[in-house]
Amino acid sequence: MVALVTGASRGIGKSIALELARLGYDLALVGRNRASLEKVAEEASGVRVIPIEADLAKAESVRTVVDQTVQALGGIDVLINCAGIPQKGPFTDVTPEQWDAVFAVNTRAPFFLCQEALPYLKKSSRPIVINISSVVGFKGYINQSVYASSKHALAGFTKVFAKEVQPYGIRVHLISPGGVATEMVTKMRPDINPSELIQPEEIAEIVRFLVTRKGNGTLDEFYIRRYSGLAFD
Repeated sequence: MVALVTGASRGIGKSIALELARLGYDLALVGRNRASLEKVAEEASGVRVIPIEADLAKAESVRTVVDQTVQALGGIDVLINCAGIPQKGPFTDVTPEQWDAVFAVNTRAPFFLCQEALPYLKKSSRPIVINISSVVGFKGYINQSVYASSKHALAGFTKVFAKEVQPYGIRVHLISPGGVATEMVTKMRPDINPSELIQPEEIAEIVRFLVTRKGNGTLDEFYIRRYSGLAFD
């Protein structure tokens, strides 16, 4: 079984990748820092791992990531869209360039990764897609207008995607955490004690549950999973 994980060099993506490795999944690790990806690959012992250095803000990277995964590992059974970039600042200060940059990674990349991976997911005996969103996508938080918009859009896409691929037996989930103790959150809210936040390993535990559960419930039972903890304003 093969899992493609974006944002895998650190934080939530890294924790999810290592949890999948413990489950025996071969891994395609996607991120912008190859050295960091290679360190994660070293920790994921006992499985095949390929680091893929890619900037998902570039539209052409999506097809390259999928092609490299399939060529090296033979297919895709699990797709984890975890890569994301933050935004903080008043709505009045947002520029079109900032809007485009955030949406390119947080929304456009997951959308087209799902599209490119779909032919391979259809061939899998146990296909799963998990999109990592944020509680900010459901609740409005001041100074995060673009980030919230991008995550809200991701949630909307995930709901539609889940219904469209249900006939193929592809299970689709959305995890929307509150504040998670990652480098991104620390930069945005240095005043918050990381010990009070959700830990990345907790999100990985949810992913473990989702990929190992054997139930064949209805779409409404599994297409969206929301994990709301401490959010940040």
